[in-house]
Amino acid sequence: MKILVIGGGGREHAICVALSKDESVTALHCAPGNPGTAQVAQPHQVDALDPGAVTALAVELGVDLVVVGPEAPLVAGVADAVRAAGIACFGPSKAAAQLEGSKAFSKDVMAAAGVPTAESFVCTTLDEAEHALDAFGPTYVVKDDALAAGKGVVVTDDRDAALAHVRECVSRPGGGRVVIEAFLDGPEVSLFAITDGRTVLPLQPAQDFKRIGDGDSGPNTGGMGAYSPLDWAPAGLVDEVMERVLQPTVDELRRRGTPFAGLLYAGLALTGRGTRVIEFNARFGDPEAQVVLPLLKTPLAGVLLRAATGTLADQEPLSWSEGAAVTVVLASDGYPAKSRSGDVIRGVRAAEMLSAPTGGSVTVYQAGTAHNAEDELVTAGGRVLAVTGHARDLARARKLAYAGVTEIAFDGAQHRTDIAAAALAGGVRAADA
Repeated sequence: MKILVIGGGGREHAICVALSKDESVTALHCAPGNPGTAQVAQPHQVDALDPGAVTALAVELGVDLVVVGPEAPLVAGVADAVRAAGIACFGPSKAAAQLEGSKAFSKDVMAAAGVPTAESFVCTTLDEAEHALDAFGPTYVVKDDALAAGKGVVVTDDRDAALAHVRECVSRPGGGRVVIEAFLDGPEVSLFAITDGRTVLPLQPAQDFKRIGDGDSGPNTGGMGAYSPLDWAPAGLVDEVMERVLQPTVDELRRRGTPFAGLLYAGLALTGRGTRVIEFNARFGDPEAQVVLPLLKTPLAGVLLRAATGTLADQEPLSWSEGAAVTVVLASDGYPAKSRSGDVIRGVRAAEMLSAPTGGSVTVYQAGTAHNAEDELVTAGGRVLAVTGHARDLARARKLAYAGVTEIAFDGAQHRTDIAAAALAGGVRAADA
């Protein structure tokens, strides 16, 4: 099978690594990719937001399957164009991708499907938003209706800070919307599911850490770390989410004539009143993909192809590795407000040489990286690397991940020191909502 992966971040590096280990994959391409994906997949230059350009590349390469990694190309209609050319594509249509592309659309789908989520108001003016904020009271949750690369959510007890985010969103040229909703307490869980628009196949749950600082301090980011599995999660959680969230959502989208075929990601809060959906994404989460995919023993390519061709019902149950995975994100100086590029990165190879006496390994997934004129690896984005430890239990996996982090250096590097710490201490952190 010849496969083209679209995207150039840490999620796409994780997808490419998983596909490169699948014996059924005879050729693997990634566009535009990054220095990490180039180690396992042939790189190509393409505008990932141009459906015509992506389709032309897929035709030129003669691939059997296109896997669209990020959300923006999906919302731009890349999957539609690829399918129109007769090529199987893993990723929802432009219409179905609005489940992530618009928080308001997502809320409407959940209401129609009876999916449990937070109460909310959709606001287009500052006046509407002020009334909504006062109706819920603190803690305030304000979500940009549009795509915001994982940083469009503000959760704060400061009403002025909440209104500042509202102003930023609604003052866009052409107008913008925000979704203001009730705060959801309780631990947060990320659950991926692969679907062909009818059959839904859940993956192993993970937990991610959105805020920049230890103890969930500071602003939201695209994700500063993750771990899996969740030994503390309630028994039957996956079955419950399948029955009450994932299958009803897929069924509702099919009923609307916009079937969702691809990766459906449910961000969940386990509240005192039961499981509630925080958000949906239309692609693998980042950095959760960097801990879930390394634990998947079932070859990935066939699963994605079945989802893309409507034959997921034929898929055998997924098989998972024993043990755990922990990933710690190394971010650039100034992130998330800004990011600095061009700082030389050292120690990636040394980190990946680490192993535990009882078994285990370190994989460094590259996200915001590039090569400079001297062919040195340098920073080229906010989240630069995801250092993942895989071992027979969570404690050893975490130790390996942080050992890998200590081997790597670049000016201004920042990371959290508490990824998975609460789980090991017998507790879990509060949800980011």
